[in-house]
Amino acid sequence: MNQARADLLRLWRLLAPQRRWMLGGAAVALLALLANVGLLAVSGAFIASMALAGAARVAIDYFTPAAMIRGLAIARTGGRYVERLLTHEATFRVLARLRVWLYLAIEPLAPARLDLLRSADLLSRLQADVDTLNQVYLRLLLPAGVAAVALLGMLGAMSLFSAGAALLTAGWLLLAGVAVPWWAWRRARAPSREALLLRNTLRIDAGDALAGALELRVFGAEQAWLQRVDDGSAALLARQRRLSDLAGLSGAALGLFANLATASVLALVLPAVAAASLPPQDLPMLALFALGAFEAVAPLPLASQMLGEMLAAARRVFELADTPPALAEPAAASPGPEGSAVSIRGLRMRYDEQGPWVLDGLDLELRAGARLALVGASGAGKSSLLQVLTRLRDYQQGSVRVAGHDLREYRGDDARALFSVVSQDEYLFHGSVLDNLLLARPQATPQQVEAACRAARLHEVVEALPDGYLTQLGETGSLLSGGQSRRLGIARALLKDAPILLLDEPAEALDAHTERELYEALADAMRGRTVLVITHRLGAMQSLVDEIALLDAGRIARRGSAAEWDSVAPSA
Repeated sequence: MNQARADLLRLWRLLAPQRRWMLGGAAVALLALLANVGLLAVSGAFIASMALAGAARVAIDYFTPAAMIRGLAIARTGGRYVERLLTHEATFRVLARLRVWLYLAIEPLAPARLDLLRSADLLSRLQADVDTLNQVYLRLLLPAGVAAVALLGMLGAMSLFSAGAALLTAGWLLLAGVAVPWWAWRRARAPSREALLLRNTLRIDAGDALAGALELRVFGAEQAWLQRVDDGSAALLARQRRLSDLAGLSGAALGLFANLATASVLALVLPAVAAASLPPQDLPMLALFALGAFEAVAPLPLASQMLGEMLAAARRVFELADTPPALAEPAAASPGPEGSAVSIRGLRMRYDEQGPWVLDGLDLELRAGARLALVGASGAGKSSLLQVLTRLRDYQQGSVRVAGHDLREYRGDDARALFSVVSQDEYLFHGSVLDNLLLARPQATPQQVEAACRAARLHEVVEALPDGYLTQLGETGSLLSGGQSRRLGIARALLKDAPILLLDEPAEALDAHTERELYEALADAMRGRTVLVITHRLGAMQSLVDEIALLDAGRIARRGSAAEWDSVAPSA
């Protein structure tokens, strides 16, 4: 309970920038509710007064109540319209606030902390769980706040005509607005939380089934996986059915208490009317007042039923946001780079405290303008070194100096600004060629973009596309071949124009012709830059570098000039 209260308070503090919109929507919702209940009560009194006047053949002032009815009707209609505008604007602003806040909270966690999460689970927290939290205002805070204020006003107004009727109505409202929601929350807390977790599991299983559809079909495992998804769906439907039954029972209880409140008010007031101690027109007015008051508590059972799911979503989101980043940013501003040399001494790095050392006493000196190929078998620590240099993962021992300063003195973004990276899995976004290029340098001119593409031997390829640089590449750049995608990555790195160029398996999985074209592009890309090439096989790359070093078991086993280097096997 304490954790739930803390999560709700934290969520309220997160929504603080939108409080004006939220309170504005609540104020208009309160006005619309009071206008509707007032319209019902005044209409009952007016109709009864007209009937009594007609039976007694006396004249009454019908202009004042008629004007009140018209005013209340206009206030109700206009209030509900404005309420929708304000509450939905507040809801969308809350949604935007939560999404941006969560993205900014988890951005420093990539990739070291997010590697442990399934991609579908991460997407579920970013989208589905935030959508659930988005309902906190519209489905929980708004109806609860409006009901609390409205009931005080309505019961106060009823007490002016009959204190007994007001007290009796208050009792029934406590049952409908407190007891029923409390019962619904207790019964729905477990199934609503389970439903949220089951939906997340179902998304993960469905995502895995789509991503691995080919493998499932090849190995004949489709039916087994589909059965797994069906079992998850059945479990989710069972929880949803329980929640639906609870919603039906809560609604039925609410309707029952509303009718009982109306009947009991009639039974209480009728003797007073018969004894002429209360005007006859007050009888229908108080009865309809009691009935209309239940509109204020009508949303509360469903809100309390959803509370369990909201709290579960809040816990999942806050657990992700509270994950400490793997790298601590320095308190001071980053130093200004001095040159482009890289100096690594005694570097030791591992992914967790119990794991083996991936880099174990690595010493590597790379002077400004040097071009070094780092060769090693898979698992030797090559990609780990790349992640250390770009401040994506931290190291435990040793020192790393880049551009004249300790790497840890740089903030993450400032450290990454020193490097242009061409990875073996160059990711291309679903956008145009130009969009993908401008990621490296958003303010680049068309001339700079074209120059980078020419240097990467990509310009002619792009010009041959249907819309040139505005051609949409499709999902993961499906319109381009592997070699063309790699050259786009080189062009993007050149456009960034960083002093140090990092190449991670640049020719992996390319045919001989494409590899030759790629090396021609790389030859231009390397000019004037400090270059570190990470690869498990040299090939023609040997002609593009000055030195070659062999990385084995996390340390340099051999180093020499490219001219003197014999063929080195990955297992050497």
